[in-house]
Parts: sequence; C-alpha cells; structure tokens
Amino acid sequence: MEATPGASVATAIRLISRDKAAAASSTCGPGLASPPWAFDGAALPQYGPGASAADPAPAATPRQGALPSEYLEASDEELEARISAAKAGLGDRVVILGHFYQRDEVVRHADFVGDSFQLAQAAASRPEAEAIVFCGVHFMAETADLLSGPEQAVLLPNLAAGCSMADMADIDSVEECWEQLEAVFRGRETAGAAPVIPVTYMNSSAALKAFCGRHGGIVCTSSNAAAVLAWAFERGQRVLFFPDQHLGRNTAKAMGIPLEAMPMWNPRLPLGGNTEEQLRHSRVLLWNGFCSVHKRFTTDQITAARQQFPGVRVIVHPECPMPVVDAADESGSTDYIRKAIEAAEPGSTFAVGTEINMVRRLADAHPEHTIFCLDPVICPCSTMYRIHPGYLAWVLEGLVRGEQHNRITVPDDVAAPARTALERMLAVRP
Repeated sequence: MEATPGASVATAIRLISRDKAAAASSTCGPGLASPPWAFDGAALPQYGPGASAADPAPAATPRQGALPSEYLEASDEELEARISAAKAGLGDRVVILGHFYQRDEVVRHADFVGDSFQLAQAAASRPEAEAIVFCGVHFMAETADLLSGPEQAVLLPNLAAGCSMADMADIDSVEECWEQLEAVFRGRETAGAAPVIPVTYMNSSAALKAFCGRHGGIVCTSSNAAAVLAWAFERGQRVLFFPDQHLGRNTAKAMGIPLEAMPMWNPRLPLGGNTEEQLRHSRVLLWNGFCSVHKRFTTDQITAARQQFPGVRVIVHPECPMPVVDAADESGSTDYIRKAIEAAEPGSTFAVGTEINMVRRLADAHPEHTIFCLDPVICPCSTMYRIHPGYLAWVLEGLVRGEQHNRITVPDDVAAPARTALERMLAVRP
C-alpha cells in the first residue's frame, strides 16, 4: 500500500499500518504506528521502534515521565493549535530548534532547522531567549547548553530521545581504553608529538567532549572531519576516533590512510581486541560504534537505484559503511546533501542515503527533482521519533505557566573542558 505523495513520514506510517501485510514489508516495525509515550513506561530502557530498535539501551538511559492525559488524548489538529498559541504567547522568550531528522509535525514549528552543530550555533545566536526548546536528541541539547548563556534554559521535550550511537562510547569505557593506550605508548613521544590524540564526533555526550578537552583532543562534525583529523595529525602520531567507526574510516581513507592502519577498538576486549604491534602501527583507532540509521544502507540498494533510474545521482552520509560510500557518487553531511540538491539542475534524480524524514522533506521542497531514499523501507531514527507534538505542546505550555520541563544542564566540571574541545574545533577551518 503506497502512502499519499507528500505525506509526512508519521502520516505515511499510519496509512501503511492499516494494512498489516503492507506494514510488515513497508516499515521496519509495527510499533512505529504507536505514539512514543506507549514506550515511555517500559520495564527496561529502550530506544523505541525504528532504526535503533535492536540496539540495547544502557541502564542509565534517561526515562521520560508520564505525559498528562490532556496531551495524550488531543487530536493532531488540537496539538497544532496549542503549540502555535503557546509559541505566539511566549514570543522572543523561546526559540525552538528542529533537527533535519525530526518529524514534519514537529519541525514545522522550529525557528531554526539544521544539523546538531548548526542548531547549537543557532541557540547561541539568540541570547535574548529565556528558553531553548531543542527538538533533537540528548547530546544535542547538551551541546546547546554548553554554547548558550548561563541564564538560558535548554529543554528537551522527551528525555527518552537519546542516541544509540552516542551511547556506544561511554566515559568509563573511553577512560579504560585511554589507560591501556597509555601503557602501550608510554615513552614513545616523537619530536613532541603525542602518541594519541582523542577525537570525538559531535554525536557524543558532553562527558566525552570534556575527555577530549582534558587530553589535548578535539570535536568534529561530519562536514569538518577531514580538517579535524589533519589538525590532530599535526599534534600526534595517531588518533583515537569515537564513537562512529564509519565516519572515521571513510574520512581517513579519503585522506590516504590505508585500512590496515585503522584497527577497530572493541571496548569489551583487552587492547580493544588488538595486539600491541597492531596498535603501534596504527594511524587511526576506530571505536566500535555506528549509526543504526545509516547502517541500513547497502550497495544492493545503490545497484537497484541505478537500474531503475539510469543517471541517478547517489549521495550518502559519511556515517554509512565504507562499501556504500565507495559505491555512491558522493558523500557528505546532511547540510551537504541539502545544498547539493538545491544547486542541481531541474529534472535531476537523486537517491539519498540518510534519514527518511529529511529525504521526504527534501522531496516535498523540490518537486522539480525526483528524490527518494535508498532504503525502500520506512525506518526513521528511533530516538528523533520520540519527539512528538504532544511533548512539544507540554513543554511550551509549561513555559507559559513559568515551568521548565526536562531542563538539560551540563555540570561545570564537565562543561569547561568540553567547551575547550569545541573551541578547538571552531578554530579549525575545513
């Protein structure tokens, strides 16, 4: 069963789910048709339906409390009206940030739409706002708190909106890794170059950004990863890159680093599953983490797209596995993908390897092109999908009453070194 052209992802899932046979083959999980609060009270923490459904959530994963019944029972139209009214009443006191991967029903209310770092910068550009409502995931709200004023409150509509990739590298595991690396490389500094420079992807906790700040390291985004790695190689013999192995591998490979110099670090094994000799000959140590959304894309999907649409332009995100990036015409950040489509000649055809909400939105915004997601199965980011208009209405109406729901605050002892790592990144020019 095909969804109505132009329908949002949430609407498409509801339409498809009316037919159980169609739902089984057209979406990645029947739970997608349920509202996210259906999963808030689960006995064990979980990311919810969608691409990360099979990823085990750590015990410390934040849990969202019960939403008042008035929001659970409200229709889509009522929630739309309540959000608009609350936002109008708050005026410049609030700024709403919406990530590219958010559902349309939420992102239409955003003052800024972008990737995680663009949105954190947008938050910093609105110092007059008393509250920043971040419609994204937990690590993004942390970064906004780091870059916004101390008097500003950053609110995350649903505390359960985490990130499975970010959770794959926790501070205890990274510190244990660092201790093992220090033992292997002790006394091996060369001409003032540190044995290892830690680099964390923006998609990580504030604690890991702080770790990099304390150890001479830096943060990167998907758009500046090559420039950041070059910065790190100027200061060290090798890089410890976490949490996303694919962004690290794809970036380093494009810079000419051989695959044999990029061993994987498995935090569950001594020395990450490597020998001391392998570590000494390494240039980039890749943490065993990944994005479950971008892991879904395959070379078979690219082959099928080229067969169906000869001349199709295949663009994928660098969080995709290396064979997919190699088979694509080009790879780049979410903003790169957006700009490439905007600049294309009318009548172009694009197969895009990134999150379905963004792909659908690009297709709606550019009817002059043919734009489709490489993955034929509707499978949104599980954690982005936890942000629902009901939660946004609850947070905004709370602000109208003078209440701050779900405030995200980074402790001072973490915030200072985390800002150091971010400032180093800001000084690097791609």
